[in-house]
Amino acid sequence: MSVLVPQEQDFPTWYQDVIAKAQLAENGPVRGTMVIRPWGYAIWERLQAAIDERIKATGARNAYFPLLIPEAFMRREAEHVEGFSPELAVVTHGGGKELAEPAVVRPTSETIVNSSFARWISSYRDLPLLINQWANVVRWELRPRLFLRSSEFLWQEGHTAHTTREDAHAYALRILEEVYTDAMVQELAIPVFRGRKTEREKFAGAEISWSCEGVMRDGKALQMGTSHELGQNFARAFGIQFTDRDGQLRHVWQTSWGVSTRLLGAMIMVHGDDHGLRVPPRLAPIQAVVVVARAGEGVIESATAIVDELKRAGVRVELDDRVEVSLGRRLIDHELRGVPVRVELGPRDVAAGQAVLARRAQAAKETVPLRALAEIPQLLADDQATLLGQATALRDGRTRAAGSVEEAREIGGEGVARIPWRDCGVDGEERLAKAGVSVRCLVRADDEPVDDPDADGVDALAARAY
Repeated sequence: MSVLVPQEQDFPTWYQDVIAKAQLAENGPVRGTMVIRPWGYAIWERLQAAIDERIKATGARNAYFPLLIPEAFMRREAEHVEGFSPELAVVTHGGGKELAEPAVVRPTSETIVNSSFARWISSYRDLPLLINQWANVVRWELRPRLFLRSSEFLWQEGHTAHTTREDAHAYALRILEEVYTDAMVQELAIPVFRGRKTEREKFAGAEISWSCEGVMRDGKALQMGTSHELGQNFARAFGIQFTDRDGQLRHVWQTSWGVSTRLLGAMIMVHGDDHGLRVPPRLAPIQAVVVVARAGEGVIESATAIVDELKRAGVRVELDDRVEVSLGRRLIDHELRGVPVRVELGPRDVAAGQAVLARRAQAAKETVPLRALAEIPQLLADDQATLLGQATALRDGRTRAAGSVEEAREIGGEGVARIPWRDCGVDGEERLAKAGVSVRCLVRADDEPVDDPDADGVDALAARAY
C-alpha cells in the first residue's frame, strides 16, 4: 500500500507528501520561506553544476552582487519597478536606526548590476560583457508552495551587454537553447516548449521575453526558465554607453535570463509517481543503493565488494547495512527518495550468487546473477532515456490542437491547447485569462524563433499554469 495520497485523488496533496516524505524540503519559520534538506540540495547542486558548465561555455563569467539594493535604483526603470512593486521586501531599519534610504531585498538584479555596468563599460572593446551570478532572491509570495513559489528561492541570473540589438538577440536565444533547453532535456529528462512570451506575459522591463514551458502530470504548465531581450531600456535608465569603432557614443543592448529551484518542482511533478520521487540518474546524488536485506555469512563482504566495483565503474553508490531497521521500511524510503537503482542482498542470494535488482524508472524488479550488476552503468543511461521518453509522451498526450478560443479554453483546463495566434490574439488571450487559462508562449511548427507574432504559422500554447 502506498504511503502517499494517489496523484489522481489529490495532486497538490501528493506533491506536498512527496516533498516531505522524500525529505526534499520543508517550510521555514517565516511564511513563504523554505528549508532545503540535504537530499533536495544535493540534487540541486548537481543540476546547478550542469547548468553552470553550459553557461560558462557561452562565454559568461560568474560574479556576485549585493543582496540589498538602494530603493532609488528600482525607480529608475518605470516598467520594471511597476512589475515588481507588489513583491518587494524593503529594509527600513538597520543597527537600531531608521535608514536614510530604504533598501530593497534583491527580487532580481537588473538595477544593481547595471549600476556596475555603467562604470565597467566605456568602449566597444569592453563588449560583449557577459555576467552570471548564483544567488538567492526574495519576492513576497502571497500563495507559497515549496519549490514552485516561495518568498525566497535560489537561482542563477545572467546579465549581458552588447554592441548591437542583433548580438543581444542571438545571445538571448543561445542561452534559451544551449543552456536551458539542453539542461532540461539532458539532465532533468524533461522536454519543453520553447517560445516567445506575449506582451501580457513578458518580463517587466523587457522588449521580448522567451521561455521554456514544461507540462506537468496534472496537465498544468510550468514556466521553467526565461531569457529576456531588454533592448536599451536599462541602458538609458542607468547611462550605460560605449564609444563605438567610429568614435560615436552609443547605448548598449542587453539581455537577462534565469532559472531557479523551481526546476526541482518540475522534476517532482513530471517524473514522480504514487510511490514517490523518481530522480533522473544524471542528477541522482546516489544512483544505486546496495541493501543488506538480512545479516548472514558473507553478506556484508559481498555487499561491500559490489559497492566497490560500482564505484570503480563511476556509479555514485551507497551501502545500506542498517539491518536493525526493517527491510520494508528501508525499501520504501529508497523508493520515496527516487534512488534510480536498488540492489538487495541476503544470505540466500549470496549462496546462490545472485541479487535482486530494482529499477525505479522501469518499475521493474528481478533476480539477476551477481555478474549482471556490471551492467548497472548502462542501465542508468537507459533509465535516463526512459524517463525522457515517458515525459515526452506525457507532454504530447496532453497537447491538443484547438480551432477556437472556446475550444482552447476547454482543452487548457486539463492540458495544453495549441491554437493559431491569429485566431486567438490579444482579445482571445484576455478571454482565456478570465477562465484561468493563460497563453504560455508563442511557437512555430519548425521551432524557429517567433520574430513576428502576427505571421502565418505562429501558434499560441494555452494552459492553466503554476
